[in-house]
Amino acid sequence: MTFHNTLEFAQNLDAKDKLRNYRDEFHFPKVNGEQVIYFTGNSLGLQPKRTKEFIDEVINDWKELAVEGHFHSKKPWWDYHERLAGPLAKVVGAKTKEVTVMNTLTVNLHLLMVSFYRPTSKRFKIICEEKAFPSDQYMFQSQVKFHGYNPEQAIVELAKRPGELHWRTEDIVAKIEEIGDELALVLIGGVNYYTGQVFDIESISKAGKSVGAYVGWDLAHAVGNIELKLHEWNADFAAWCSYKYMNSGPGNASGVFINERYLGKDDVPRFEGWWGTKKETRFQMKPEFEPMDNADAWQISNVPVLSVAPYLASLEMFEEVGMPALIEKRNKIVAYLEFILHEIDAEVASSFEIITPKDRGCQLSVFLHGQGRPLFDFLMKNGVITDWREPNVIRLAPAPFYCSFEDMYRFGQILKRGIIEGVS
Repeated sequence: MTFHNTLEFAQNLDAKDKLRNYRDEFHFPKVNGEQVIYFTGNSLGLQPKRTKEFIDEVINDWKELAVEGHFHSKKPWWDYHERLAGPLAKVVGAKTKEVTVMNTLTVNLHLLMVSFYRPTSKRFKIICEEKAFPSDQYMFQSQVKFHGYNPEQAIVELAKRPGELHWRTEDIVAKIEEIGDELALVLIGGVNYYTGQVFDIESISKAGKSVGAYVGWDLAHAVGNIELKLHEWNADFAAWCSYKYMNSGPGNASGVFINERYLGKDDVPRFEGWWGTKKETRFQMKPEFEPMDNADAWQISNVPVLSVAPYLASLEMFEEVGMPALIEKRNKIVAYLEFILHEIDAEVASSFEIITPKDRGCQLSVFLHGQGRPLFDFLMKNGVITDWREPNVIRLAPAPFYCSFEDMYRFGQILKRGIIEGVS
């Protein structure tokens, strides 16, 4: 498609957008009395309007039924989380029994390390990407030290080639093969939070498995954003937060994938609790733990229903739309944003550098060469909610559920004005 940097063209794209009505399903903040252009769905998704209905239902059941709400509410609380497994399985490309919802992301990664980081004197190393998100770095370091190893020896960071901005899959595979039988675990972010690069999950998972390592994925920036086929790609496990592209609210519950090969087994090490034992006998209060035959075996406590309710509200929309439609719009709107950036760059003789490769999801990370923090501040003051990363990168993530093509055009005009006015 040939794009044009005009309001009319952007509005025509919106008129043909099959998802255009979902924009009205979300609450938008306002700046200067105008609805914002929201580019930070990769940090916190907007609130779906139907969220309140789902929360109110739980609140009212608690008011009217009290403890009986566990079994007699419209959506009984004791199995509330089970309603999320099916829709989530479609989003991540898994079998329903391989998915559960519990805790928060880093908590879940620590718990999954109990099962999937089992170092020996020979096989003890972890491969992760260079400059992984800080919470992942802290997790790796604390896990390695907990097991009595030196992080400098046990943690292998995948570096990019000198002068390059992106990781090459062949380099990752080569490093996996080089570490070989010393490698205990490969654990990488499916989409890099800084550059927006999408990793080749299938190829990397295959390489890790070929040398006898476990392979897991932090999918915080991937779920609800890119196509995933976790079961088909043979990953051992994965975890993700739900408050970015999944729109479930700040700090909300995390999703977990555990490959079916580990389900229904008593000999898989894990930290265990009441909610992981068999549903049929849970209230018999047996002293022996009998694991659920699905990913719920990793549940420790009952799910916080008031937190999970917004997640279910959002998943209802994912069920209605489906990932293929979201990805189709994502590809077009990100391409249009990229076009707008190049157009403005040429018009004002600035120097933008998009550091996100073509293997990408919703996010474009942009170096603002010659510009500084004041340009970011100008954008924010003029209703463009974006994200600043040092030294001079803005991250732009037009989520397809609620961002419009007109937003992309308007952003370009505001960006152009900020540069011309010399806010830097």
